Amino acid sequence: MTVSVRLDVVVQPRSSRSEVAGVLGGAVKVRVNSPPAEGKANDECIRVLARFFDVPRSSVRVVSGGSSRRKLVEIEGIEAAQAESRIGSLKTDSAGRSA
Repeated sequence: MTVSVRLDVVVQPRSSRSEVAGVLGGAVKVRVNSPPAEGKANDECIRVLARFFDVPRSSVRVVSGGSSRRKLVEIEGIEAAQAESRIGSLKTDSAGRSA
């Protein structure tokens, strides 16, 4: 049985840099430099999340919301507790912005 976790993700395209930026309204906020056209922002989001969670890019996939800023992403090879620990390391303020 493959271990995986699903996360709500909010993508901010055309950002100055690509990074996991914090938690926003219960969703992981990912900034990407790519534009939201032809799947480029989704590809960049997958790359950023794979790097953040230290899994291969092939282990990350967009389950739903492919053409939306808000997405459901599945990451294989990581347990929920591991994901929560990594996400918890991000500092956010009461408004959900990165500190």
